Amino acid sequence: MLRPLPPRLFPMRSLLLSTVMVPALLSAGLALAQAPSQAQRPAAPAAPASAQPSTPQAAAPQAANPQPADPVVARVEGQEIRLSDVRDAANELPDELRNAPPAMLYPLILDQLVAQKALVARARAENLQNDPEVQRRIARATDQELQQAILRREVAPALSEQALRQRYERESASRQGEEELHARHILVPTEAAAREALAEVRRPGTDFAEVAKRRSTGPGAQQGGDLGFFKKSDMIPEFAEAAFALQPGQISEPVQTQFGWHVIKVEGRRTAPPASFEESQEALRQAAFEEAVNAAVERIRGAARVERFNLDGSPQRPPSLMDGATPPAAQPPAAQSPAASPAPAQRR
Repeated sequence: MLRPLPPRLFPMRSLLLSTVMVPALLSAGLALAQAPSQAQRPAAPAAPASAQPSTPQAAAPQAANPQPADPVVARVEGQEIRLSDVRDAANELPDELRNAPPAMLYPLILDQLVAQKALVARARAENLQNDPEVQRRIARATDQELQQAILRREVAPALSEQALRQRYERESASRQGEEELHARHILVPTEAAAREALAEVRRPGTDFAEVAKRRSTGPGAQQGGDLGFFKKSDMIPEFAEAAFALQPGQISEPVQTQFGWHVIKVEGRRTAPPASFEESQEALRQAAFEEAVNAAVERIRGAARVERFNLDGSPQRPPSLMDGATPPAAQPPAAQSPAASPAPAQRR
């Protein structure tokens, strides 16, 4: 049985870059693969005026040969590699190497494609395409691509900007801004130091910010321990629970976290405005994508004709009430036409 090879067959793949190169290659006309430019060619001597052609057609300057829309950039065992193949390969490159120059990128991609074509040619020469395991793998890959294709088509309408804006508007009534606190804190290494700081800030007339400047070891000490406004999820749980339990003007008991001991004073509370459409767009897209995929799968699966079999290949029998199946809902009797209704019994 053939074993699958690792996804990255060639070490050079890690050197290949991303789709940033494609516009540059197109605009440069694949200069690396073409003849020297006009600037590199010796200029032809100008013909005397009397020698200039007289007919309008001959007088027109000779146009440069137009470049094909999808030129052939290599051939391997007669199989062509085109610019579109280079572009498709570039679309699959890692994002971290986006900014390499085209002069470096183009030969690397082309070498990769040439190696792939050479492997395919050798495999076909040895009739590996007829190997049963290879055929099963090809069939599975084809099925996966078809699944992706139908889902892309089904999901696309739900991911348009208009659909996402409509979703945002539908959810805007229930979307509320998250509560935020404005707080200061004094951070010290021990509980004893925290209690000393707490005793000082509770004295009448004491400025919490001034005590924080003198005592706090935190990075915001010179700002009086000011943390600005923050959401509950912005802070580690122990700190957030203690801070959000306070009202403006209140000071906490010493709170221990992984950073040390804190004394917290809440300066204010507010509800942050709801996120804008632009801020919510990625979350909206993800929710719409998952919802559309699930709906498409359920709809298509429900419409498909399905036959189920046991492990031995025998047909599965439908579930019965003895197996604990839910009985079907009682159906009302069908309405009968007057002609089909039995005549009422005559009274005697």
